[in-house]
Amino acid sequence: MKWAVVVFPGSNCDEDAANAIRAIGDPVDLVWHQEADLSNYDAIVLPGGFSYGDYLRSGAIARFSPVMNAVTQAADKGKFVLGICNGFQVLTEAGLLPGALLRNNHLQFRCEMVELTVRNNTSSFTSAYQLGEVIRVPIAHGEGRYFADDELLDRLEAKQRVAFTYVGDPNGSVRGIAGVINERGNVLGMMPHPERAVAAWMGSSDGIKMFESIHRTVEEGVYAR
Repeated sequence: MKWAVVVFPGSNCDEDAANAIRAIGDPVDLVWHQEADLSNYDAIVLPGGFSYGDYLRSGAIARFSPVMNAVTQAADKGKFVLGICNGFQVLTEAGLLPGALLRNNHLQFRCEMVELTVRNNTSSFTSAYQLGEVIRVPIAHGEGRYFADDELLDRLEAKQRVAFTYVGDPNGSVRGIAGVINERGNVLGMMPHPERAVAAWMGSSDGIKMFESIHRTVEEGVYAR
């Protein structure tokens, strides 16, 4: 399979994402945000950073980059899209995922290792994990507080579209939600950084299983929904 990592002006985790993909042996291209065709890729990563300097609000301008039309088309065709941190914000702004990311409730930027609980291991993003497994992945955000109304939250939980929840409370996200999946199951957004947890020297290698899960889905169809 082949991956694309989109680079917006202000992205700063693009190389981290690409290196995580290389760690599982897959080819990956860094794709500039003006690219209009992603048809050659099986999976697309929108990385963390500060796209367009987070002007207006995080992800609000990047949502209108030319590449986002191609991302939407890829998602519509069932290809996999992973939005990490700022990438998650872009996906909510683009309407590819529900909810919104607000300022952390303590109004501080937090960069630290956190624990997550795996709430769904039947998705193509999480199939290499055990249900209820607690993993360690870092965060680095100031606007990571997931918000949605109770009706939407109930639907997300009922349909197992909550991928991860925080063990603690680093930002005040409703119901501790750290990552959500779209209804079709091929788009995931999460605030923590799995690409920064793929080797022991990083303090955790728990994030590598996410990239392995996607790889196995595409290459073998083992965990396809």
